[in-house]
Amino acid sequence: MALGIGSRRRHRRPLNADVNVINLVDVMLVLLVIFMVTAPILQGGIPVKLPRAASKPVQMPGAVNITVRKDGMIAIAEQVMSWPAFQTSFRILAAAKHPTGVFVRGDAGAPYGQVVRVLGEIHAAGIDKVSLVTEPVK
Repeated sequence: MALGIGSRRRHRRPLNADVNVINLVDVMLVLLVIFMVTAPILQGGIPVKLPRAASKPVQMPGAVNITVRKDGMIAIAEQVMSWPAFQTSFRILAAAKHPTGVFVRGDAGAPYGQVVRVLGEIHAAGIDKVSLVTEPVK
């Protein structure tokens, strides 16, 4: 189809280039809700009443969380177990995973002897970087 000198061309209107903001807002709100729900879960650990002390935050990527509850039960991450099960599980975990360090979260009412036994087991597994988790003093 040849265009002649005098032929008319149809002019097309430009396409609507507006961004549909409603869909963008919907996606952002869904992401916000997802992050609000998952953030407390990522903190990990079993809820305990930590003792208060003046301390500085410590960063240890790849560290394992161990919790000593008030009733004397011990938890690795969120798996609660007795002392004999902890000994076996922690040695297997330390040998397989080679953690860079350990965070010990001892309840303020937990027996001191139980916390010391956990620290001794961590040391026996060959892990030197151990941090006791506390609440800041207000």
